[in-house]
Amino acid sequence: MNRLLKFAALHSVVMLASTTAIASQLEQSSSSARSVHTELQSIDRFNNQNMQVADIKRVVAKAVAVQLGEKQANWLSQLDSTHTLSFADLGLPTASAQLGMQASEQTRQLKGLSSDGQNVYQLRLADESMLSQWQDGQMPLVAFAPRGEDTQWIHVEAFDAAGELHLLDAQKMPTRPVLVVELDKQLVHREGIEVMRKVFNQNREFAEHSPLSQVSSFAPQQSAPISTSVISRIRLNDDKEPWISGAAEVYAVVNGVSPTRDEPALDVVDLPYLDHDGQDYTPNQILIHWERYRWQAADVLLMEHDDNTNYQELASTFLNIVTQVMRLIPDPNVQGYAIIPQLTNELIKAMPSHWFTNDDDYVDVFYTLFENRQYNNLMGASNNAKMTLSPLTIEPR
Repeated sequence: MNRLLKFAALHSVVMLASTTAIASQLEQSSSSARSVHTELQSIDRFNNQNMQVADIKRVVAKAVAVQLGEKQANWLSQLDSTHTLSFADLGLPTASAQLGMQASEQTRQLKGLSSDGQNVYQLRLADESMLSQWQDGQMPLVAFAPRGEDTQWIHVEAFDAAGELHLLDAQKMPTRPVLVVELDKQLVHREGIEVMRKVFNQNREFAEHSPLSQVSSFAPQQSAPISTSVISRIRLNDDKEPWISGAAEVYAVVNGVSPTRDEPALDVVDLPYLDHDGQDYTPNQILIHWERYRWQAADVLLMEHDDNTNYQELASTFLNIVTQVMRLIPDPNVQGYAIIPQLTNELIKAMPSHWFTNDDDYVDVFYTLFENRQYNNLMGASNNAKMTLSPLTIEPR
């Protein structure tokens, strides 16, 4: 018990230092914003993150909308194959461009990303069918994803070129052109995954060197070939995304127990191709490296990126939950791989309610996957994802 208390105290100190650093950075960003753009003063930094990000997008959307009359012809000509425009391509006036940069800096802080890097915002045509309408001269509105649980959205706010507000049906695609101010999901998702990997890797290194960590008697012999399981085919029934949110960005969290220590082992795997529901994807992507997991067993939790997640906090919360549950199991080897679903269930059960308020959405979970096992059209526990998982041994050169 004393060891557990010491570990918990040490973890609390680390978390407090991380939280203090994030708060300090956010304060600096907010101070910078207040000195130049009063519009961003309306963002209440004491609200939770999902409210703040939505409010920032609202400010940006209105600033972009009032440039439609002058800039829309250039924007229309610069649309890429995905019908998106980066903020660098918008050619906004200096004041609006500065507002966009400051909005990006604040959003990066809220999401636990590096303060350096390109603008996280982009402009997307809500649906490719709207392109011909825009080309025919119908001026678009500029919208953004609202606050709250996306399944409960009734209206989507949008601004016209005069800055006037319009309310659109949140569940039906609009009949007139709409440009959406949103985060560049590929950019943010890629950076967020790296943040989570860094947190997981730091925890793994800490566990390996910590005197508080109990060395397990279970230590399999390492061999030269690498045993893996690859995703041969995967499909989602529902990607959890309304029209305003666009394509999904899905990732997997692989959960198990370290083969050499009585510690949880977490990995995060990006699934960037899995962007639409109702479609089969055949990526042949490695999902699980089996040398990282005891009993050659692991669970896989599928999550979908939304705009409001702080990846630093998400990864730390994941680790904290499974570590504390693991500490309460006296001898993991007695129960064997049956403890892995216990860790996953506690992880899902302990998810704060705001994680389901347009933060990263739970998509599905696959329990107790084994090494060297072929799984054909395996349905997840929530019947939302279907996956074919195949064993693959990578031989040394």
